[in-house]
Amino acid sequence: MKKTFGVLILPVFLTSFIFISCNSCKNMAEKKEQKKLEMEQEKTLEDEIETHVYPLPTSAEVIKMLTDLEVGYNIGITNPVSNTKKYFESTKKAINMGVYGADLSYVTLYNIQQEVINYLDVIRSLTNDLNMSKVYDQSVYDSIRANFDYKDELVKILTRTFEETYSYLSENDQQDLALLVVGGAWVEGMYLTTHVSAAAYNVAGISKNLIEQKKSFELYLEITKSYSSDPVVSDFVKLLDPIKKVYEGLTTSLYEKDIRDITKAIEGVRAQIVE
Repeated sequence: MKKTFGVLILPVFLTSFIFISCNSCKNMAEKKEQKKLEMEQEKTLEDEIETHVYPLPTSAEVIKMLTDLEVGYNIGITNPVSNTKKYFESTKKAINMGVYGADLSYVTLYNIQQEVINYLDVIRSLTNDLNMSKVYDQSVYDSIRANFDYKDELVKILTRTFEETYSYLSENDQQDLALLVVGGAWVEGMYLTTHVSAAAYNVAGISKNLIEQKKSFELYLEITKSYSSDPVVSDFVKLLDPIKKVYEGLTTSLYEKDIRDITKAIEGVRAQIVE
């Protein structure tokens, strides 16, 4: 009788064990799947956040480097406000909004007050055309005017404005235009850096700045790869090829020839985007 009972119990026990084991495996699989889903959602959120965050050092931060080097203000190197009449297409407007943003940083951090008003006006005009007038409203000028003697605060104000511009375009499905704004600002920031004097290569610290900007340039190219199928972005990136060729192979130090080559490449690209 005991044998019979044991024989009967064994299959039941095995069946229960298998059932419990299967349930355990199922639960583990479900947990893994849930974890995977959570990680994917987290990655998507991170990508979404990164999409809306200004991806490079802003032109205000770049120009601040020049003022820290005590480089004097060079009259006539910014893009004239009168050129805005040439920009009819939204792509051209976006690129030059970046250019004028860098110029605004330049005249602001050097405390050229009338030029600050001029560049704010022209940027406001472009933002109106791109349906984003709220970014550069009167409060921006009021903040700048109240902090003319405080460069660190000015950098914060300008940086915040650039970030709001980029974020606004990104959030309104205009990431292509947002990248053009960033690209235009980068080119103009480099143009101003290489034209602070007739012989920028003799200015102490310029070489270091140009090397640091190589990192920003490479990051910009990396970011735009995701938009290689977008003709608006890819056409602009193609314009940057001369700069890419010069930067390839350069490492931690620059010679006079290197700086001359970078300057020439920047001049050629900049001439095409502001014309």
